[in-house]
Amino acid sequence: MKEVLSLLRSMYPEATTALNHKNPFELLVATILSAQCTDERVNIITQDLFPAFPTAHDLAQASFEEVAALIKSAGLWQTKARNLIKTAQILVEKHRGQVPQTREELEALPGVGRKTANVIVANAFQIPAIAVDTHVFRVANRIGLARASNPYQTELQLMEAIPQEDWIDAHHWLIRHGRALCKARNPLCSQCPIAPHCAYFQENLS
Repeated sequence: MKEVLSLLRSMYPEATTALNHKNPFELLVATILSAQCTDERVNIITQDLFPAFPTAHDLAQASFEEVAALIKSAGLWQTKARNLIKTAQILVEKHRGQVPQTREELEALPGVGRKTANVIVANAFQIPAIAVDTHVFRVANRIGLARASNPYQTELQLMEAIPQEDWIDAHHWLIRHGRALCKARNPLCSQCPIAPHCAYFQENLS
């Protein structure tokens, strides 16, 4: 575990979220949009969406048609448009227009599940958390950092195995590794420095 984390740290020293944002509200919006949508596409969408609705108060007053027109290139855009407006309304009504800092309050917002809540608390507020998306789930279990059948159990196992001060960074390292080398269909094991410590490599390719 220590060797794998050390390698990941050296391979991706400046890894951080790929979603462009300037504040917690923008990160919340971008993360809701990112479900079944690439970060690159989200960043294109938010170039126009953020200036149009810079605060929760602005978005709370938007019509479905206004929001939908700006996010139509995102997957599930109709549901996301409704969720974004309703989320903004709840932020205004219950949180004075601010993004709450607890996972429980975040998960009460439409379109926000456990993974999204963890992304927000970790990246917007620097509260230790591990968000398990498809990359983290695949890479963690492939390497052997976790042995779990679902994202929630993967999160719990990673939290137990990784020092808390590395939780936020480890999440980003695993995502970057999943995109760069540990790809879903054709992992580039021959190029991977982690291969000597990887359960998948040892069991299938060594």
